[in-house]
Amino acid sequence: MGRRSHPDFYRAPFPLYTIEIDPESGLVITAGGGGAARTGVKNGVHFLRLEQINGKLSASLLHSHDTETRAPMNMSLADNVMAVGQDASCHLLKFTVQKPVEKKVQNGPEKAGGKEKGPRKRKPSNSTVKDGGGDTKNETAEVTVEDMQVVQTDFSPDSLQKSVCFSPDRSLIVTGGVDGFVRVWEYPSMKKILDFKAHNGEIEDLAVDPGNKIVSVGHDFQCCVWKKDRLVTALQWNENLPAIPDKAYRYQACRFGKVEDDKDALRLYTVQIPYKRERKPPPCYITKWDGKSYLPLLTQPCGKEVISCLSVSDSGTFLGLGTVTGSVAIYIAFSLQKLYYVEEAHGIVVTDLAFLPETRSGRALRGDNEAALLSVAVDSRCKLHLISNRRMFPLWLVLVLCGLLVIFIILLLQHLFPEFL
Repeated sequence: MGRRSHPDFYRAPFPLYTIEIDPESGLVITAGGGGAARTGVKNGVHFLRLEQINGKLSASLLHSHDTETRAPMNMSLADNVMAVGQDASCHLLKFTVQKPVEKKVQNGPEKAGGKEKGPRKRKPSNSTVKDGGGDTKNETAEVTVEDMQVVQTDFSPDSLQKSVCFSPDRSLIVTGGVDGFVRVWEYPSMKKILDFKAHNGEIEDLAVDPGNKIVSVGHDFQCCVWKKDRLVTALQWNENLPAIPDKAYRYQACRFGKVEDDKDALRLYTVQIPYKRERKPPPCYITKWDGKSYLPLLTQPCGKEVISCLSVSDSGTFLGLGTVTGSVAIYIAFSLQKLYYVEEAHGIVVTDLAFLPETRSGRALRGDNEAALLSVAVDSRCKLHLISNRRMFPLWLVLVLCGLLVIFIILLLQHLFPEFL
């Protein structure tokens, strides 16, 4: 733990702001750019292919989609559709992955009546494999991206969408921006069905529960739960910590997560950061809430580095945290205890995190590891963080050892106190 040299997993030609992993294809989708400024730094979305090579996970660029003058700043994924925040707009992009196609190339002579006589000459290829009746050529998988729709989601003078997410049932898209309004769009028609003022100031993050309640985090010290446009409750993370004033911290991020071994339970996780920077910085905090009653269950400090982003693994076992100083940590969701930490893994603020999905392909890619987390930052780098499988004794061995221990204690007592038995 602590500062160490952390190798690059992938490096883009532009700053990276957001990352998602498609559970179906296993593709990593990361995006960013230099914005509208004429600096020569492009804007785009990169599709990365993951594969195991000699027991190590590696990434290679499969496709690059140019977003012209607008840098993608935030993104949410539903099946093969991305909702991407670019300036004050939300762009729907549909991508299609064409799997490698095997083509038979015959080496025999041309059919009668052909223009050429004798055997056809073919350039040799390193990607051909002998297969009896001819050579089989493996074509590289291709990704095509289609622009579907664009809607304006922020109407402030600064004009910036700061957060976007799909509802779990894929029926809604929720956006929030600098103007403090939450806007809800019917998917895929992108018909606006709700538009309400949620915060006095910027909206920093959004999350949607399975019942389509919306959790919004704002710069006004508030984290609110909404049922449509009606306020259900305003969360109070410090109600059991009276020594912490209400205006000393603000909410930074929110995410829902499952509970292992309890499919009916749901948890909400929020991160609180100091509102003012001090010479001796106070700690940040992470809070776990009941995802149905929205009552706080546990709050723990999570270091003095200011947290910038939060991610939850598919199983709900792990939490990923990134900081403004480039550090990355992984916490156990149950106890909120730190399990993994790399100080300044990136050279600057970590902008987003994503765990490899709990799918067959995801488990195959992470290999002999319990979890794999990808982090991206403004330094244009994507880093890989692995949690090795924790060694555990099998239950039968524990029971045998307990039985032997009981027998040993009985024999010892009988030896010391003959009249004991």
